[in-house]
Amino acid sequence: MPLSEDGIHDTGLVMAEGPVCIHDSTDGKMKVPQEIFEGGVGFFLSSVTPGDRSLAERITRKNMKSLPYWQAHPFAELEGSEASDEEFAEAMKKL
Repeated sequence: MPLSEDGIHDTGLVMAEGPVCIHDSTDGKMKVPQEIFEGGVGFFLSSVTPGDRSLAERITRKNMKSLPYWQAHPFAELEGSEASDEEFAEAMKKL
């Protein structure tokens, strides 16, 4: 999920590349990337794209690829189409 502006309540870990969401870390360590990706897809499916897994995946890719950590640590699920700027903006409005 996207971090809030201040990140105070949703940062679970701080890495050299920046803050990590509380849902992406456990016991001070990053979760497996595929688990994080699926968690993002599930979050967007339940909150902004009911029933549209393809759009939820594209939004998750765009969100994750915008973060310094995932730019430095890409993985297979990040390959593929991303949400357009318009789709992403619309999804963020619904949060």
